Amino acid sequence: MPAASESWHGVMEGEGAYNRHARLAAGGAGIALPFLEKAAHSVVLGPGESPVVIADYGSSQGKNSLAPIGFAIQCLRSRIGPEPSILVAHIDQPRNDFNSLFAVLNGDPGSYVRTESNVFSCAIGKSFYEQVLPANSVHLGWSSYAAQWLSRPPAVIPDHFFVHCSTDAVRFQIAHQAAQDWEAFLALRARELRTGGRVVLILPGFGDSGLCGFEPGMNRANIALSEMVQEGAITAEEKARMVIGGYIRHKDELLAPFLPGGGFETLKVEACESFEVPDAAWAQYQQDGDVKAFALKHALFFRSVFTPSLASALNRVRSGDTEAFRAFADRLERGMRNQLEAHPAPAKTFVQVMILAKQDLR
Repeated sequence: MPAASESWHGVMEGEGAYNRHARLAAGGAGIALPFLEKAAHSVVLGPGESPVVIADYGSSQGKNSLAPIGFAIQCLRSRIGPEPSILVAHIDQPRNDFNSLFAVLNGDPGSYVRTESNVFSCAIGKSFYEQVLPANSVHLGWSSYAAQWLSRPPAVIPDHFFVHCSTDAVRFQIAHQAAQDWEAFLALRARELRTGGRVVLILPGFGDSGLCGFEPGMNRANIALSEMVQEGAITAEEKARMVIGGYIRHKDELLAPFLPGGGFETLKVEACESFEVPDAAWAQYQQDGDVKAFALKHALFFRSVFTPSLASALNRVRSGDTEAFRAFADRLERGMRNQLEAHPAPAKTFVQVMILAKQDLR
């Protein structure tokens, strides 16, 4: 039985919270749709091949997967017609909220299950740092804001919980783990893809300033956590254990396994581009001036994505106290809202989009 901190590592807030509040990932996925279209039209398909398999690596609760997976199905249908079946496998950790995933797939008006015929969906509760599908079975892969999560919680970060707000020594240690995890992730996808298959990856990135854009939000949370220690809501020891198990890779780190020859295992890079992600909440605030609504959107995004990892350091949460988790999440959210209301500022984040193709090396 893994420690609670590891079993909660990288898991989104349940009961559909991630679906309701994690719109940043949807924005980055929208930027990647032209890359997904290119990949879907480049996948090698044999005559009458069925089923055509799409893998959604890191599906979370499904809402942000609906539009890109539906779009991929349309692109494939333009090539294969209506008869061949399509199988979509949504993959996430065993602790993922799969109830919300299936509720969205079967009930959301935008679900491909409701609009596409001869399409079948399933879910796999397994880490993508293991083989999750049979070898040579996947035609088209999609992974949005998932591959930055590491295989295990990294080293404790002095005075903070986020690697990109940490000291050089700790960053070097976590960067080493991230490089190993990235090669493991790529090797597994190479095994699962069919020859001629493609996988499209969306990952957070860095701007020209050298910042990823998440630093201000992480620092707000760190301030709120320090306030909670002073109040006695959490202990200093619990705060010191907190860590976000993600690592944002620079472009050269993403491409390193493919150098010098341009390939890794059987994979080659067909595209790797970076874009700034617009802050939709800030744009709305500029129009209506509602600072409370703006602050709430950003605080709820942080809560739905990162709070479970932080809460896993709490003794009561480790023992299964759901009320303790809710109280912690509520207080952290309130602290972040207060800071944003006092000093509103846009989130300037970035996304990197990759297309990887599996080659025939025989």
